[in-house]
This record gives sequence, structure tokens and C-alpha cells, in this order.
Amino acid sequence: MSVKPILSIKNLQKTYPNGVQALKGVSFDVKKGEFLVVIGLSGSGKSTMLRCINRLNEPTAGEMVFNDGKVEKDLVKLEKATDIKWLRQNVGMIFQHFNLIPRHSVLSNVLMGKLSKTSTLKSLFGIFSDEDIAEAMKYLKLVGIAEKAHIRADQLSGGQQQRVAIARALTQNPQILLADEPVASLDPATCHVVMDYLRKVNQELGITIICNLHFLSLVRQYATRVVALKGGELVYEGDPKSIDDAWFEKIYGAGAKEVHIN
Repeated sequence: MSVKPILSIKNLQKTYPNGVQALKGVSFDVKKGEFLVVIGLSGSGKSTMLRCINRLNEPTAGEMVFNDGKVEKDLVKLEKATDIKWLRQNVGMIFQHFNLIPRHSVLSNVLMGKLSKTSTLKSLFGIFSDEDIAEAMKYLKLVGIAEKAHIRADQLSGGQQQRVAIARALTQNPQILLADEPVASLDPATCHVVMDYLRKVNQELGITIICNLHFLSLVRQYATRVVALKGGELVYEGDPKSIDDAWFEKIYGAGAKEVHIN
């Protein structure tokens, strides 16, 4: 018996008000539990696609069918605030620039991931249950940064801040975790630390990951499968190890040079 994908994207299109077509009918499936990496040049539509999946951007057309075995919904058709809230709980996201609150503690930043499940009054006063705090500490431990829980976020390095952002996303208990260029702001040594923790989240918690990356050396090391976008269209889908020089040139253009992160 075939298992339905956790996310099935069909003919996804996004045209901005200025007429720019960022996505031109992209279609592919995401299997539950995989570490899918999206590659392509800047401007290829990678970030737009991730932001369409969690509805930070409104898709122009197409379908995005989410199916976790219990619930099946087309994410494009969600309109009510309660539906969008449900989406953000099931599809977490981490960003290139961390989006932490600098003056708040690491623990406080992680607990922000619980706001969608907390009453408005408790949110205003930062009141969280012992269970919430224990869960936040569990995820800080998972990403190797529990000892920094009571330090201000702006006292951490970039790599440490990204690990806090991962822990914050995990407190939502998402089925899918989107990562938009999560290591683009980090030095090469730190890239692997953050990517190792994302892989740990994927393998130990079974969370499906869709991650935008630039560097093929990282893609080959961490991805279970790759899709490539070029000019808003899907041009490759398959094994990362099958991206040879010819495919590299097709995806990135003639004359492009591969940069390796060791």
C-alpha cells in the first residue's frame, strides 16, 4: 500500500503585484520523515516557495495538500485565522537571521514558540506552565545549548542563536520544519554544527524538514533528496549524489563554480 506524502505541491504559482512570476507551476511531493533540500540561484523562487507553504506569502494558484495520516487539508485554501494558527503549529519555520528578541533570555525566546497555544492574557505577561518550561529546556538540551538558558540572546554567537531558533520552532511540535537558508549568515565551521542539529531533529524526532541551501557540499552531506528551482520552475528532483557537473551547470548556469564547505 502506497503511503500518501505529508505534503503534495501541485502547480504552485506566485505572481507578485509588480508582475514578477516567482513560481511558475511547481509540483513535487514531500515524503514524511525525509530531509528535503531545495537548491537554486538567488531569485530562483526558493524562499518564496517556503513562505508560500506556511502562508507568509499568499500563493496565486495551485495546491499544497498536507496529510499527516490524520488530517488532510489544502494549505492554499486556508482562510480563517484559526486555520492559519493550526498551520503555523504544524509547519514550523526557522529563518536566515534567527528572528530572536535580543534583550530576552534564551529560555524566554524558546518559549515564544508556545504563544500560539497560550491564552492571550498569559502571553502578555509571559506566564508559562512548568510543563512548557520543561519542554523548552528539553529542546535546548537537544540542540546542545541548555546551559545558556538564562543568558540574553544577544550575548550568543550566530550559530548559537540559530540553535535557539531551532529549539523555539520545536516547541510548536511541528510535523514539518521549514528552514530558509539557515546557515547563510554563519561561518563555515558553524554551518556544520547547525546542520548536524537539524539532522538530529529529523532523525531523532522524525520531523520532516524542507531546507533551502546554497552549497552543494552541504546538500550532498545532509539531504535525503533534492529539488532544484531555476527561474521559478522545477528543473531537478532526485538524489543529491546524482547532481554531476552537467546538472550543476543546468541548475546554476554556464561558468558557475561550486564552492565547497569542509
